Amino acid sequence: MASGFLQSSFGEVWMSQILHGGGDGSLDRLLPCVSMGISPRKRTTSQCKSEPPLLRTSKRTIYTAGRPPWYNEHGAQSKEAFVIGLCGGSASGKTTVARKIIEALDVPWVVLLSMDSFYKVLSPEEQIQAARNDYNFDHPDAFDFDLLTHTLRKLKQGKSVKIPVYDFTTHGRQKDWKTVYGASVIIFEGIMSFVDKELLKLLDMKIFVETDSDIRLVRRLRRDITERGRDIEGVIKQYNKFVKPAFEQYIEPTMRLADLVVPRGGGNMVAIDLIVQHVHSQLEERELSVRAALASAHQAQPLPQTLSVLESTPQVRGMHTIIRNKETSRDEFIFYSKRLMRLLIERALSFLPSQVHFVQTPQGEDYEGRIFHGKRITGVSILRAGETMEPALRAVCKDVRIGKILIQTNQDTGEPELHYLRLPKDIGEDHVILMDCTVSTGAAAMMAVRVLLDHDVQEDKILLVSLLMAEMGVHSVAYAFPQVKIITTAVDKKVNDVFHIIPGIGNFGDRYFGTDAPPDWSDDDINEPSY
Repeated sequence: MASGFLQSSFGEVWMSQILHGGGDGSLDRLLPCVSMGISPRKRTTSQCKSEPPLLRTSKRTIYTAGRPPWYNEHGAQSKEAFVIGLCGGSASGKTTVARKIIEALDVPWVVLLSMDSFYKVLSPEEQIQAARNDYNFDHPDAFDFDLLTHTLRKLKQGKSVKIPVYDFTTHGRQKDWKTVYGASVIIFEGIMSFVDKELLKLLDMKIFVETDSDIRLVRRLRRDITERGRDIEGVIKQYNKFVKPAFEQYIEPTMRLADLVVPRGGGNMVAIDLIVQHVHSQLEERELSVRAALASAHQAQPLPQTLSVLESTPQVRGMHTIIRNKETSRDEFIFYSKRLMRLLIERALSFLPSQVHFVQTPQGEDYEGRIFHGKRITGVSILRAGETMEPALRAVCKDVRIGKILIQTNQDTGEPELHYLRLPKDIGEDHVILMDCTVSTGAAAMMAVRVLLDHDVQEDKILLVSLLMAEMGVHSVAYAFPQVKIITTAVDKKVNDVFHIIPGIGNFGDRYFGTDAPPDWSDDDINEPSY
């Protein structure tokens, strides 16, 4: 079986892992069961599919869409991911049921998380037992429930999480863990999914996959002989010694906790349709309208102190005159936009923390200067217009790291949706310069800031830079994230009924790249495709 993180973005993620068993104290959070265990089952992996952003099934291809807002106009999380727990015996068809649910749901940003990713790391003695097939991989002590619960809770809250990558050859975790982020629905499957009390609290829907023991044995025989090179006697011995007793004493008793029992696994389409209907109804109840709330808030308020506007010198005013003129050629538009971007980035860098630093000049004299006081500077562009600001940042910040976020408008709902992101490793330790060329309502900027916060970037380490902003966008960002520093070259007062900045600059991305703007474009640059 193979399970997967099925999302519209982010690189491929494989997860699985194993650990040494703990003492009796580690069972304090478990539901009462008799002690027993099973041999290693087929390793289910978890993955994240990104390119292309689709899920291929036997009958159709499902193109994944963007992730709608998971926060309110205050910037705070207002809805959690819906978590489905799948439990059942070894080879009962849990992953098949999960994939059938995903196919029938036909919604974006579904994460399929395998419990196999959270086996404990084996001690040297346990490594020897595992090599002889004498280690009990299905006893509750074999799983790291603390890590699993912490990870699932953060993922449910919309946070970025790191998942261990388990090497079943060495029975240990690989050095690099994989990052997973952004789920509307989480499907969590494992033989012990319902055993831990704290884990149960995170499950919004609990499903038990019931399959006849003879069928499960046949599946194990076929799988272990054909895929793992084992002999029939060894498989049967393991089944009788570990698998069957463990099912009877740990797994089967948890069936009573299930909201729904699915007999016959993935072939029971009646049960799967029932599950899908319930999930759809839950998702509809959690829908938000962030942009409409932004448009009606913060009217006639003074501009916030966190805003810094480039001084309107004759040079700055002259460059604005050129790039705002609808008759300006593309070449001139690009040239003067780049000049403004360079000034804007230089201005933004002045807000980074610095400290006194002494150097010695060639004349042998000390000079009291200043240097950056932080770990790293990272630039993150909101595609596609924000990407045009990257050269200006690279020109003044040597070896700066760059990340990208793609946010587009859903033409049916009018709401921003997250489609893609690629952020540097350990960005949570950095000062981040978030770049977008125009900000009208602030919907895209708010989503981008929320993404950074979900990746543990500190709010006071985020600088939002934009060539042109509307007062509405400034207020929206400042109200939701009062510690974010906002730097721009100009602020226009109005946004019209279709969210265009007035007097504005037009669609920046189309004027810069020489493409035609759609009739319903927005100055937030969140309905443009990625180029």
